[in-house]
Amino acid sequence: MRTLAQELAALWRSRSLVWLLARRDLATRHAAAAGGIIWAYVQPLLMVAAYYLLFDVVFSMRVGDGALKSRPAGQFLIVGALPWMAFSDAVSRGMYSLLESGGLLQKNALPPVLFPVRAVLASSIVHAPLILALAIAYAPSHGITLPLLALVPLLALQLVLCATLGYLLAVFAAALRDTTQVVTFMLSVGIFLSPVLFPISMFPEGWRWVLWLNPMTPFVLGYQGILLDSQWPVAAVWLAPLAWIAVSAALLNLVLARSREQLVDWL
Repeated sequence: MRTLAQELAALWRSRSLVWLLARRDLATRHAAAAGGIIWAYVQPLLMVAAYYLLFDVVFSMRVGDGALKSRPAGQFLIVGALPWMAFSDAVSRGMYSLLESGGLLQKNALPPVLFPVRAVLASSIVHAPLILALAIAYAPSHGITLPLLALVPLLALQLVLCATLGYLLAVFAAALRDTTQVVTFMLSVGIFLSPVLFPISMFPEGWRWVLWLNPMTPFVLGYQGILLDSQWPVAAVWLAPLAWIAVSAALLNLVLARSREQLVDWL
């Protein structure tokens, strides 16, 4: 029987290997393309460019409460969509990581935790620099302010949450393959139940608690506050992710304790 603490200890001992595996995973994924790893960055950037072109250039749409508080819709969407893409990609790759590495785990006595963390790190190598680049791009129009410093801990919290959820879902996917179908659907529709596509103030006040059931809601609000309003994230933006991480870690610890002996066999 293996606990989460033992998995974390194994992860720390193998930290150099994890980084090596993450970089290799990213390189291998795009090895057949002439552009190589560049495509990993181009695809999200093209999506961002499409948002800007469609909503800011073609339609000149604005979102917000009233003329004074409204802002270009494309700029608003990009701030939420890029972190959402990072979350969706990291959790999805983490969920599939054990299934994709089943043969390797069956032949080698490697800690299973290496593979979900490797997948999430490989995703973060792509998306974290893009989010930081977005902050730089927004600086001339929104100002270089102290709240920008909050981006780093916010990104770190998102990374930890993605790794925890990714590992938890990877174990569930190993035990029940239908997990991948359910989670893929939830990631597809989850963006509509988060303040990515609309300001949270536009959502009926009595139903806003529904948005907080989405683990990305506090992160999106945090990024919007930092990049669009030059404001420090409110307490809820920090406390909600910590609660999600705590609950996910507790569930993961329970699942690992009960399934560790059968995990490799499920793969």
